[in-house]
Amino acid sequence: MSTTTPSSVLEAEHREIAAAFTAFVHRELVPLAAELPEDGGMPPAELRAYVRRRSAKLGFYSGDHPEELGGSGMPFSAVVMLHHAAGRSGCPLAPYALAGSDGPSPLLRQGTEQQIEQYLKPLVRGEATRCLALTEPNAGSDALHLTTTARRDADGGDWVLSGRKTFVSNAGHADFVIVVARAVDGDGKDGGPTAFVMGMDVPRLRIGQRYEGMSGEELYELVLDEVRLPAGAVIGGEAGVGAALGNGIDSLSRGRLVVAAMCNGIAEYALELGVAYARERKAFGERIGAYQHVQEHLVSSRAEVEAAKLLTLACARLVDDGVEAPENAALAKLTSSETAVRVVDRALQVHGATGWVRGHPLEFLYRYVRMMTIIEGTSEIQKVIVARAMGLG
Repeated sequence: MSTTTPSSVLEAEHREIAAAFTAFVHRELVPLAAELPEDGGMPPAELRAYVRRRSAKLGFYSGDHPEELGGSGMPFSAVVMLHHAAGRSGCPLAPYALAGSDGPSPLLRQGTEQQIEQYLKPLVRGEATRCLALTEPNAGSDALHLTTTARRDADGGDWVLSGRKTFVSNAGHADFVIVVARAVDGDGKDGGPTAFVMGMDVPRLRIGQRYEGMSGEELYELVLDEVRLPAGAVIGGEAGVGAALGNGIDSLSRGRLVVAAMCNGIAEYALELGVAYARERKAFGERIGAYQHVQEHLVSSRAEVEAAKLLTLACARLVDDGVEAPENAALAKLTSSETAVRVVDRALQVHGATGWVRGHPLEFLYRYVRMMTIIEGTSEIQKVIVARAMGLG
């Protein structure tokens, strides 16, 4: 496959940053990844921590955060390109070199000075990790109907949190957790979704059931049994009561664009594998790339990947220009995640049994990429966001 694609015109501005990150991945992370089990799964926590800290030292991890917080002050479009490069590298350690669901949350940018010093800065430096507890057994995408409550003490000081959260990634290794709960005052009045930050060692907070995803991701249940927190645990202080969803819109949008970029990189990597195999594998006296059915898989994939990549990069540039419309991120995430699933599926089909066998990169990607249409909001939720932006509901 040609290395020059129509979307390369949008990459020129940050190509050196992406190239430096790719060099780091191949120089330092690929040799480490060679020691991991061939069937994929989560790398050991200590290895993920090393990768995170090393990347932070080089200025890649949390690159879009300001220098005064320990970041590199990169434009968001550059960060999107780094996530694309991580997906395209084919290295299972590369995604851990960039801030994800265990890294700094834009929610904490709304924090008080104490919260920024205590929680955000260590995250940006890669010295700590966190998790986000939002989803509940009966409330995931519908965050307005949370059953986890945060009740004010009678004196209006401390908060008492009770409820159950599920599918919390990184909870088994996190230093602290951001919990979104429905604030209730002393009179029982609903104050709206509110974000609290707390250490994982606070009394009466415990890890419940552990789950394992299709490609080895660890997910956990968190149980809050009347967890008592001071007023200062509300992200943003008193102004943060009831403001979790409003403050989280930009966080969600940026997270969706990051997922879109990772999906585009994975799709390019899968397509590259498919093209290389089609050029070499022979059947019935011809290289299989000469057959139109195989060409259909690969050419359709090329067209879809380029469209998804252009859309994602364009939306990232709009963020840098101050336009963070949720429907833009929803469109990019919807398009890129669905495209990646199709492209990986087609590339595996081109490989046949070779790609289906455990240990082949496509076999792992087939399991791994399926979660991309679910995390950061399912494809159906992205369609709802876009439909509402179009005035359709």
